[in-house]
Amino acid sequence: MAVFRLDSPRRHDNLEQHMKESLEGLEQFATEVILGERRGFRATALRTGLHGLSFVARGLIRLRLKLYRDRVKHDHNLGCLVISIGNLTMGGTGKTPVVELFARTLAERGRRVVVLSRGYKSSGVSAKRPGKFARWKHRVATGREIEMPLPRIVSDGDRVLLGSEEAGDEPFMLAQNLLKSKVPIVVNRDRVAGGSYAIDHFGADTLILDDGLQYLRLKRRLDIVLVDRQQPWGNNYILPRGTLREPPRNLRRASYIFLTKCVPGEDNSEFIEREIRPYNRTAEVIECTHRPLYLRNGVTGEKKPLHFLRDKYVGALSGIAVPQSFENGLDRLGAKIELRKRFTDHYRFTDKEIREFVQRCINRDVHAIITTEKDWVRFPDVTYSEIPVYYLRIQVEILKGHDAWENCVSRICDRGVRAPALAL
Repeated sequence: MAVFRLDSPRRHDNLEQHMKESLEGLEQFATEVILGERRGFRATALRTGLHGLSFVARGLIRLRLKLYRDRVKHDHNLGCLVISIGNLTMGGTGKTPVVELFARTLAERGRRVVVLSRGYKSSGVSAKRPGKFARWKHRVATGREIEMPLPRIVSDGDRVLLGSEEAGDEPFMLAQNLLKSKVPIVVNRDRVAGGSYAIDHFGADTLILDDGLQYLRLKRRLDIVLVDRQQPWGNNYILPRGTLREPPRNLRRASYIFLTKCVPGEDNSEFIEREIRPYNRTAEVIECTHRPLYLRNGVTGEKKPLHFLRDKYVGALSGIAVPQSFENGLDRLGAKIELRKRFTDHYRFTDKEIREFVQRCINRDVHAIITTEKDWVRFPDVTYSEIPVYYLRIQVEILKGHDAWENCVSRICDRGVRAPALAL
């Protein structure tokens, strides 16, 4: 029998893995409770407690917005065009491809674009980056120099400098997909400092604030708000009882509304009048879908056309907010899902977990494992030769509202836009 000392590396790894699995289980339980998928006395009692906390959260949200509206708390104007892209719910609206669409389009129209992200669930640890307390000096308009926290540069527009663990999965994916457009990606929880760095070091004249609707410290010219056509307000409860970050009435802050995950050919006019217009009567609505482009082998880089999935038995693996959307997409492409494995959103897979799923797929004789692009960047840095692993590359396609989209881009490029008022 092997005996491990308390400081044994193997014991430390086992303990770390056990803690990770425990946290994953707890997060999964909480998600199922919030979404009403878990039954029993414990789940009911927890939902009741969370419901009470949601009333407190609603009051705090109103107070925070009022403090900014009444100028008790102040936002920061960096003297640069800032476009916020965000949503009212916790994930699942397909925000990252919309950020990519904006960044690429504006860069093609001659703007010097930098994407600012907070790097959700990133470790922030990297041998290529100075310590977390590193600072840099920024000269303000008065000529005085102030010290600000040094951000993480995921991409300088020419190279990807950090991996997905240090950067976060979404910033890393954006960095890879926007290299041809030469758009830098900057990660910092303090996005005022991140924006100042982008202006000083990259000459940015347009900042895209990724997931920025609730980030009120940075003054913006436009608020682009995404609404999921399938689940516009999540489960209709405010956090922590539900998945709403703010009440639907705060949609009035939106300058433009992107209605995502629309079904091509479907008429959404009644839905817009019923769900959108009671909260925002003036913002133009742009209807779009997330269209799959092709499959890419994560190991070899080989591309496969979408019809490759037709009548293929596959294993579906995901760690996203709405896995049903991904799996339904595979069904529509003709794939037969033999096995499925779901993790919580932004979950960082271990080699053991992936290999276990690979073995299950081998035992069931499936043709391939399919995952999302966002999930692939969180795979362990190892190869899986026993069975091909493909990720699905998707992009946003505008179905209706092309004139509104062109108007939005023109307003940004002409800089003739005003900041929206804060809703209470």
